Amino acid sequence: MATITVPHPLPSPEEDAKKLRKAFQGFGTDENAIIEVLGHRTAAQRAEIARTYARLYGETLVEGLRSELSGDFLNAVILWVMDPAERDAELANKALKNKGDWHIWDIWHIWVIIEVACASDPDHLMAVRKAYCSRFSSSLEEDVASRFAHEQPLGQLLVRLVSSYRYTGEHVNEGLAQSEAEELYDAIRIPHHERVIRILSTRNKSQLKSTFNHYKQHYGKAIDEDIESSGSSQFTSMLKVAVRCIGSPEKHFAEVVRSSVLGLGTDEDSLTRAIVSRAEIDMKQIKEEYKNRYNTTLNADVIGDTSGDYKNFLLTLVGSADP
Repeated sequence: MATITVPHPLPSPEEDAKKLRKAFQGFGTDENAIIEVLGHRTAAQRAEIARTYARLYGETLVEGLRSELSGDFLNAVILWVMDPAERDAELANKALKNKGDWHIWDIWHIWVIIEVACASDPDHLMAVRKAYCSRFSSSLEEDVASRFAHEQPLGQLLVRLVSSYRYTGEHVNEGLAQSEAEELYDAIRIPHHERVIRILSTRNKSQLKSTFNHYKQHYGKAIDEDIESSGSSQFTSMLKVAVRCIGSPEKHFAEVVRSSVLGLGTDEDSLTRAIVSRAEIDMKQIKEEYKNRYNTTLNADVIGDTSGDYKNFLLTLVGSADP
């Protein structure tokens, strides 16, 4: 469930656009007004505000924000006001253009590709692929294939995941789920990469969740735990992420947030990505998972590792401290 709140009655797009314009003008910027408006509107409402703002003032809302904000607060707000599909296309392209050496476990950027492919519904992935082609004059799948050409079988897994179009219904074939749970059990141990990739990239999410349930019931351990214990290769590490993003994305994004705030310094890019991309999808479940797993609240860790307007904006998106 989403955690953003929308006021009732809802101001008109014209009222919101004028309030934002006023926040940009005068002596200093009214950051609280920007958070009050944009932090409490849905994606469709934000898009309408942006169209109205451009019509009224002859510049885009993003241009207005860039002229007044800076740093992590600016980055978070810009991502938030983007169309969700265009945002994920932008995040995927940035991840693929990363100059780091994939051989030294630059997992953060690979996580982005898997999140885009597996943590949302099939229609959203199709919209992301379309937006990617429009913005970057190449397809997401060909850029993934090119970037990971020498990283096999990881490249095969990622290409198949971003290229998939899964059935969106909830029909489940329990017999198939049971047989493929057995198939996955054997394939993880051999290992038989192609068999695992085929199942994860072709079955719908309801089918795969049933398969994962049969796996745990029959073998006494969750499939992601078995994958983790089967080896420490880059492929197995990312395979575990794919399984979690398909079966229980709240576990993955709780880990993203926790990893971003642990240690020396904060990984603001990962923290922003997790909160902005999930606030309208399943942030409530992520907060519940976070509290159960780490014995603290997501809100508390955001407060402890961020500050100022950036902190206030993230807290607006994640909602109250109660999970």
